[in-house]
Amino acid sequence: MSAPTPDTDHPDPAELLAIAERLAAEAAALLVDGLGRARASVDTKSTGTDMVTEMDKAAEQLIVDGLVAARPDDGVLGEEGTDRAGSTGVRWVVDPLDGTTNYLYGHAGFAVSIGVQIDGTTVAGVVDDPLHGDVFTATLGGGAFRNGHPVVVSSETDLSRALVATGFSYRPERRELQATVLTKILPRLRDIRRMGAASVDLCSVAYGRADAYYERGLQPWDHVAGALIAREAGAIVGHIDGRPEDEDFILAAPPALYEPLRALLSAAGAADPWPAPDEPPAAGSR
Repeated sequence: MSAPTPDTDHPDPAELLAIAERLAAEAAALLVDGLGRARASVDTKSTGTDMVTEMDKAAEQLIVDGLVAARPDDGVLGEEGTDRAGSTGVRWVVDPLDGTTNYLYGHAGFAVSIGVQIDGTTVAGVVDDPLHGDVFTATLGGGAFRNGHPVVVSSETDLSRALVATGFSYRPERRELQATVLTKILPRLRDIRRMGAASVDLCSVAYGRADAYYERGLQPWDHVAGALIAREAGAIVGHIDGRPEDEDFILAAPPALYEPLRALLSAAGAADPWPAPDEPPAAGSR
């Protein structure tokens, strides 16, 4: 994907990245500060979930407030409901807490993800993974970085030695289909990892912590920043059918693994139509 044509109306992606990186760090610090309270209430599901929702919304509000202060005319799309139309062609795509289940249980691997688009093209992105101490960044055409150091994808060329990350739907009937796909592809791979946050998975591909990643059913805030970071590190990122990645399917892998993995997933039915939703329980059933 080519960069937007430079003109006086479009800001420098590096300047946008600096704003995103600062706000992601502030939101990550807020989340870490609240982690103990969320973990302490994990044994009472409703309370624990409410605590995570509170932190999620607080982190998004912090980011949105910062964006409004820095660039009041830009658009903002956030996971927690923010949807501000802008007039500049710049849109910020925000996931204030990617990996809510990890956060609830105190597992490392939750992150703050902020992507920046100009006229629909992603030009900058940051994923701040505070418990791992990782801040991944990228600008379009400027490479990908982890804590300021360049990163590149894995050099693995043999699918049988590939460590592949994925994620699962929250809906039982979809998880069943995804489990069936796993039984078909797992014998052909080194192993599978389910880490719990799409943005972190994409950065793991960028860093070579995983050789490849695929998932269905994401939202823009889940993958906009991470996909740019993976691409800038040398990954091919796309849909299983050859289109650009979208909310239906995303696949990220080094060039040598992309087509073999795409073909394996396709043959395993990874993009088959989702099954119909489970029927609601009969009246009076539990």
